[in-house]
Order: sequence, then structure tokens, then C-alpha cells
Amino acid sequence: MRERLWARVHGRVQGVGFRWHVLRRAQALELSGWVRNRADGSIEVLAEGPRNVLIQLLDALRRGPAAARVIRVEESWSEAWLQQVGFEVRD
Repeated sequence: MRERLWARVHGRVQGVGFRWHVLRRAQALELSGWVRNRADGSIEVLAEGPRNVLIQLLDALRRGPAAARVIRVEESWSEAWLQQVGFEVRD
């Protein structure tokens, strides 16, 4: 069963390759969704797929790339409903 993970990552997460880190991980995990910068300096992620795979993405969000410093990750779970195939970086 597909589920949806919404997450917002806070800390030093913009300007350090975080979106590309998420993109590569999500594509490797064959998830659907997107990642984008927020005006407040956080990163927002919406991903859909099997829960066990989404948990792997959530772990990657908590670690981030080497140059990032993640302070906290907000998360919310719900049923999947995107019709999108693939994962993308949004502006």
C-alpha cells in the first residue's frame, strides 16, 4: 500500500546541496513526489511510496548531506493520492 510522507527539514539545509541529496535518494528508492526550498530557510518534501521505503527517505532527511546541519524534521503521514510519476526538484 502506498502512503504519503510530508516533511519539513529545519537547520542549515539551503545552499548545501540538500535538495539534490533528497532527489538522488528518492529516485534510488523509486519514490514519487518533490522537494523544494521554503522562504523561511527550510526544505519541504512530499513523497509517496511504500511506508518502509519512505522511512528510508526520512532517515536520509534526518542526516542530510555532509555540509548540512539538520536541527529538526517535522513529519506528517497520510494516504497517497499523487498521480505524479517520478521525483523532482521544485523552485
